[in-house]
Amino acid sequence: MAAAILFTNIRIFDGTGTKPYPGEVRVEGQRIAAIAPAPAQLDRAGATLVDGGGAVLMPGMVEAHAHLSWPCAYDRIILDKTIPPEEHLLITARNARITLDHGFTSAYSAGSLGTRFEIALRDEIDAGWLPGPRLKASSIERAPGQVFGIPQSHDEGHGRGAAAMRAYIKGCAELGLDSVKLLLSGDDNFTPNGSQELAYDEDEVAAAGDEARKQEIWLACHAQAAAAVKLGLKYGFRVLYHCSYADAEALDMLEAKKSEIFVAPAVGLAHGAIHADPSLNLPDALVQRGHKILALQRTLVPELMRRGVRVLPGGDYGFPHTPIGRNARDLAFFVEDFGFTPAEALMAATRWGGEIMGMGDELGLVKEGYLADLLLIDGDPTADIALLQDKARLTMIMKDGVYHKAPTMARAGSYSAV
Repeated sequence: MAAAILFTNIRIFDGTGTKPYPGEVRVEGQRIAAIAPAPAQLDRAGATLVDGGGAVLMPGMVEAHAHLSWPCAYDRIILDKTIPPEEHLLITARNARITLDHGFTSAYSAGSLGTRFEIALRDEIDAGWLPGPRLKASSIERAPGQVFGIPQSHDEGHGRGAAAMRAYIKGCAELGLDSVKLLLSGDDNFTPNGSQELAYDEDEVAAAGDEARKQEIWLACHAQAAAAVKLGLKYGFRVLYHCSYADAEALDMLEAKKSEIFVAPAVGLAHGAIHADPSLNLPDALVQRGHKILALQRTLVPELMRRGVRVLPGGDYGFPHTPIGRNARDLAFFVEDFGFTPAEALMAATRWGGEIMGMGDELGLVKEGYLADLLLIDGDPTADIALLQDKARLTMIMKDGVYHKAPTMARAGSYSAV
């Protein structure tokens, strides 16, 4: 077993939303073995000592709306929509590493662009052969017929009707996917007024929900229209994305299911359109839609929070105007647009992140017995949430008790075996 690691001279943000406090944390193997608030000290026997120099130690962040196979990253914008699957899978693996580089140690996928892309990627990451976040692998983001943005070579699709839907869900479970993503509504980016159109008949959605329960696989949905939100809630969808047009009845249903569901509004997508680099030449209709959706979400999300619904950051990163690696912007948008405190935004990305991953009893908190997915931050993100957007301020990234980025000497001070 690797030597224990003991972090000292740190402030601990534990993921619960409370203020950072001075203390020490000891990691043994994959897990957090002990925590001691200052002035108490932990046993140093057999440990490598890391002097944090007053930096903040916090849980690794969770991207709740991951699209690792969407090809665009902060340092490489790819506009080609017909990437051959071999190249596409390599780009997906690179995007996984970039996500981890920026402090997201876990990712809940909101849809893939290849049937088995994320199964292969998840398994390679879990085996330690590739760097990346722990991943809940998703199906292709499906709707009946051909889906916008997905090359025919990547997608076998499914038939119509309840029986075809059951077969599709069963097949996804047999492949080893963790989640199936369905476009319950369309989107204005796909077709004019598409956000108000339902993509599936109710009997198909009901069949999906029933078969998913039998197969013990999760369901997630793109749901813009209020009717789509209600369908998802009625038939057991666990993660609901966007929900921009939720009406009073949908809000009541979301509140009634708040202990069972998660919402990720993807505010980063709206901001990405509004503030896109002019060189991308985004259509004006896309920019105007960003303004419209942002206005709706500025009313929706505070109301969801008031009702106790878990709303998580995750902004549809991977498009040219939302490149992967900029994911931490969503936390700042939660503060600026929705009235979260920085600590509440951090809690949504850590504690609630562990819960959306289905690992709330061992992930997302700095707590004894929890997995050692940890970040060391140069500065206090509870005072300035924008710090997390600067990769250089993440002076240490640890996943499963192993360094992805070892403590940088400029901030971490001296560390040595004891």
